[in-house]
Amino acid sequence: MPLCLSHEGYKQPQQALLLTYFLLRGQRFDLVINIDGLNEVALAGLNDERGVDVSMPSVMHLDGLRDLIDGTTLTPEKVQSLAAIDAHRQRMNAVAAWLSRTPFASVFVVLERYYRIEEARYQAERVRFAALPSARAAGQSALFVTPSIPRGEKPLYDEIAGLWLRGSLTMHDALAAQGVPYVHVLQPNQYVGSRRFGTDEARIALNPDSPFKRGAEHGYPRLTAALGALPVSAGGLRIVDATHAFDTEPAPVYVDDCCHYTARGNEILADVVLGAALASRPEW
Repeated sequence: MPLCLSHEGYKQPQQALLLTYFLLRGQRFDLVINIDGLNEVALAGLNDERGVDVSMPSVMHLDGLRDLIDGTTLTPEKVQSLAAIDAHRQRMNAVAAWLSRTPFASVFVVLERYYRIEEARYQAERVRFAALPSARAAGQSALFVTPSIPRGEKPLYDEIAGLWLRGSLTMHDALAAQGVPYVHVLQPNQYVGSRRFGTDEARIALNPDSPFKRGAEHGYPRLTAALGALPVSAGGLRIVDATHAFDTEPAPVYVDDCCHYTARGNEILADVVLGAALASRPEW
């Protein structure tokens, strides 16, 4: 039975920490799949911009937590945005419940389309919330780790790529010790690769002001460079580079200007993941 341990905003070392936690709890796995890349470079880059160490969880999520703890940092705009996020989430949950109950195919199609619309609105509002500035608080009860390496001493995205690779090595080694295959896929993103976008998809997927664009453009080359320089000591770790998986697909594959895929995009990525999983367990 598939066990989904992913969560929006996760990035290394959170995957490695979460896997370690479940292994310590005695969870048994037949196969572990890790799909990542965009969060590492885009969200860690935002961390650095806001003076938070790249190893910390995303500031897009930490700032919301800090706002809840230090209520004085919430602005009226952020309160309204949080309310909108919660409203979209509740509608998504309600539609999902209807989807699971309806016996009619026509109703299912309509509800599924409505769910996708609400999901896109939810993701867009989360991006808007992250970009809203917090009010300056008199004092802060929540303090986060600041960068340990002076910027300029080591390039930002080299540091991020190193953390990403070490996180994957840690996961691979922990699972290999138990004989569990580990599949790691570097996900596609619209701001890298050589995909040619149609007019309608480009309007949705490409945004020069997207907070994720700079991190993807600067960070992905460092991640792919890290793949090409895997050390012998990696012990058989193989990371599948899927950054070009959508390059020749004519149908739309992106639903927003961040990183989320259409049903067709998910199908293509699922095929890549399945191929990697079968390669890790030939007997399947």
